[in-house]
Amino acid sequence: MTIIIGLVVVFGCLLGGFAAMGGHLEVLVQPWEYFIIGGVAIGTFIVANPMSVIKDTGKALLEVFKNKVPKGQEYLDIIGLLFMLMQAIRSSTRAEVEAHIDDPENSNIFSEFPDILEDEEMLSFIADYVRLIILGNARPHEIEALMEEEIHTISRDKMKPYQAVQAVSDGLPAIGIVAAVLGVIKAMGSLDKPPEYLGALIGAALVGTFAGILMSYGLAGPFATAIKSVRDKQNRRYVIVKQTLIAFMNGATPHLAVEYGRKTISKKDRPTLETVEEQMLNSPMPQAAE
Repeated sequence: MTIIIGLVVVFGCLLGGFAAMGGHLEVLVQPWEYFIIGGVAIGTFIVANPMSVIKDTGKALLEVFKNKVPKGQEYLDIIGLLFMLMQAIRSSTRAEVEAHIDDPENSNIFSEFPDILEDEEMLSFIADYVRLIILGNARPHEIEALMEEEIHTISRDKMKPYQAVQAVSDGLPAIGIVAAVLGVIKAMGSLDKPPEYLGALIGAALVGTFAGILMSYGLAGPFATAIKSVRDKQNRRYVIVKQTLIAFMNGATPHLAVEYGRKTISKKDRPTLETVEEQMLNSPMPQAAE
């Protein structure tokens, strides 16, 4: 919703201001200038990025429009799942815990959190480190270093769409100049025409510079920033898992360990301590996987 409001403000003020100071809006209607700028920008984007990044960029843009960031319930699900797994580690045998993480679809623990079951990346992240914990051979600081490295890798991959769109944004002003130069070249071929005709051609050429700068700072740049913001918030979920499990490995009880994880959530989105305690009280006792 905020994206629509922002775009309305941008184009409303732009076109309204131009018209208010006496400009003729029809001058800005130069489809071939926009075609050149948009085509070159899309082409360079395709040249610069592998297909996996191109597809992920489309996905990232959809996430921006849907504002697909973790909400309170998603944080509670992560905390609740980790709490039940830590309870299982303390009260069950290694084989019973392994049965849960080896076959989460048939686990009575994971089945309580269907949204996490559908998130293969998060599911794999949690299962892998719970498995390392129950092996009992790794020290907490070693697990922590490994988790930080993996989170860094995940973040780097998730930020590729942001970097790709930002690169297009950085290049759009220059692409606009290219379109403007082509328009000037066209105008130079009409020097024998009346001044009014020649002035219209030069004005049309300058629209290329205008459009390139507008697309850069008014569209591509803000969308790149929005992608970064959404992906940053998504990546915070992994930090919650890391802080919770490391606290548990260092001797904290499950109830205290989830508080370490809760504190890593931004204040605006952080569930209250009372809500987390209610989540833990309502969590069923873990049972051996079938």
